[in-house]
Amino acid sequence: MELSNFIKLLKRQKYTLIFVPLLAIAITYFLVRKMPDSYTSKARIGTGLVDQSQQSVLGNQADAQESKINQQFANLIQMMQLKKVYDQVSYQLILHDLTNDTSLRKPSKLFKELPENAKKHAKEIFTELYRTRSSLQPTIDDHVGLKKVLISMGYDDETLRKKMVVYRVNNSDYIDIEFESDSPLFSAFAINTLCKEFINYYTDVVKLSQLRAVNFLDSILQQKKAIMDRQMSLLKNYKIDNRVLNLNEQAKSLYGQLADFETRKEITEKDILAYKGALKNIDAKFNPQDRQFIESAMVKVNQEIIIVKEQVKLANDEYIQSNYDSKYKQKLDSLRTILVTKINESTDKYIVNPLAAKQNLVLQKIGLEVNLDIATYSVQSLESELIKLNKKFDELVPHEAVIQAYETSIDFASKEYIEILKKYNETSLESSQTIQLRLVEIAMPGGLQPSKKSLLIILSGVISLILCMVVLFVLFYLDDSVKVAKELANKTEITVLGFLPMIKKTLLNLQEIWNEDLTASIEYRNLLRDIRFEIETGMQASKVLLINSINPKEGKTILVLSLAYAYSRVNKKVLLIDGNFVDPKITEIVQPVCFLEDYLENKITCSEFLTKEPIDVLGSRGGDVSLLEIANENNIQQKLSELKSHYDIIIIEASALNYLNKSKEWILFSDKILSVFQANQTITLVKQQHINYLKSLDNKFIGWVLNKVTNEKVKFKKTKKKK
Repeated sequence: MELSNFIKLLKRQKYTLIFVPLLAIAITYFLVRKMPDSYTSKARIGTGLVDQSQQSVLGNQADAQESKINQQFANLIQMMQLKKVYDQVSYQLILHDLTNDTSLRKPSKLFKELPENAKKHAKEIFTELYRTRSSLQPTIDDHVGLKKVLISMGYDDETLRKKMVVYRVNNSDYIDIEFESDSPLFSAFAINTLCKEFINYYTDVVKLSQLRAVNFLDSILQQKKAIMDRQMSLLKNYKIDNRVLNLNEQAKSLYGQLADFETRKEITEKDILAYKGALKNIDAKFNPQDRQFIESAMVKVNQEIIIVKEQVKLANDEYIQSNYDSKYKQKLDSLRTILVTKINESTDKYIVNPLAAKQNLVLQKIGLEVNLDIATYSVQSLESELIKLNKKFDELVPHEAVIQAYETSIDFASKEYIEILKKYNETSLESSQTIQLRLVEIAMPGGLQPSKKSLLIILSGVISLILCMVVLFVLFYLDDSVKVAKELANKTEITVLGFLPMIKKTLLNLQEIWNEDLTASIEYRNLLRDIRFEIETGMQASKVLLINSINPKEGKTILVLSLAYAYSRVNKKVLLIDGNFVDPKITEIVQPVCFLEDYLENKITCSEFLTKEPIDVLGSRGGDVSLLEIANENNIQQKLSELKSHYDIIIIEASALNYLNKSKEWILFSDKILSVFQANQTITLVKQQHINYLKSLDNKFIGWVLNKVTNEKVKFKKTKKKK
């Protein structure tokens, strides 16, 4: 497909491209000539979603992402388009007309026909619907009638929504609302009412949502507080029942006492070992006699010392058990003083032999024995106290596990309580703030808008023209028919000898065609000359030329007659044979006196139709007959040989290839074959089979002549097949 071919198609369809837009313009003119004038009003709502001056101090909208802001604007716009909002506007509009002498727009016929009682009843119902924010129910007959009144006035929600335009102004904080109608007052009133009702509806919805959220959070808060209080009460009762004041402090105190007693025990055990070693060394220095003297002299003193030691032991136990209380310390010190006194008293006795030199050792031994006894008694007291402290410490372990579980529950409950309390405070604060939506610009009655009638008329013409061109392009794109010689040569891979145009007048008077000086006649003659030259080149001294076609009525009769006349113009003796038994058009046109059947059956001789004229014609009677049914093959060959001796060229018109049996018989006796193909046809599967048959004839088939061409320029050269 080439652009030039499409342009040619547009030229051929120029009247369609002219009359269709004109018809569309005329129809549009009659449709829009009574179109009412239009008035547009506009209002603007500030949302506070982007404008920082409208943000609260505690708000977090300033950090909102752009996608979230866009989503919020989309939600606001869609909420404004809700039916319940438009229903409120519809009620306000109709109530205005019912309660005022002047209507916002021209009253409809149905509105005018309403009686006063009906108007009063409608006013009551619309007022109640507006108050309760309800919609008209299609199941109630009364509501159905009121709906018809709204529709007749153009106040119904669907009509209002179609002409109401709501959009966000670029990326600003504002939403613009535009409305177009046939009345400036109606436009302004509708927009202002819509803005007011939307803000009221949005305020109620937000406040109700916030109130529900506050009530819900308050109930959750009370539940969490009750759980926290119950856990704290359980912990308190457990501490009271188990006499636990401060478990951590008690554990620390017991652990400190255990460590202290363990240290004292270790020190005392070390002192016992030291005292025993010292006594052992002193005993080794005394002989048995000295020891007896000392013991006999020290019996009474020792008894007193033993009594005091027992008192010191008891006082020492009390002092350890009291965790080293100072009052027990005074008693212990007093007893130790008495013990020292008794020991000193024992030194005043002559308990040692004056001759002996070991008096000091005796005194040291007595003192070490006293200290050893005191240390031994102290270890026993320390071990007893350690057992008591470990027992108390073991008793604190289960209390610690239970109390830790209670404290964990209390901590978890308190965190939940604080989180809910935080959300409750935030929600309460938000609910106490005012709604950010506000009407920043009210709608005013707009001026008369420029008429769209001319624009609609022009658009109808332009659109119809474009639509026609699109349809023609689609048809042109889907058209696979053969229009020019080059396409025929490429699709069939067979040489095209030439083409003939579609003519608007008969060519029966060929002499007139060859003698006229008109442009069409000159072009036609030149095309015939071109075809004649190509045929002469393809004939190569052959004389019998068979002309057929794939389908009937493709113009082969006109071509045969034209070629015969063209050959006569170059002083050729031409015999024209009508071999189309199915449709003998040549016989019908020329009305010859001699027929092919008679010649083949030897009823006439060649001399009877051989004339001095450039062209002789053998007609055919036609009918359901074939060539070989008229005469046998040898007879036909002899007759054609006889004719070749008298004529320069013999042109035979055969039937179309769809009668293949009849056309094949002529092909047997022809030297060369030429087929006519009518332009603007597609090559179907059946036609392709015939084409393959012609190609199988090899050099006997010399090519095509494309006939009835409508968009081919005159080219005086043979179109070769595409290699």
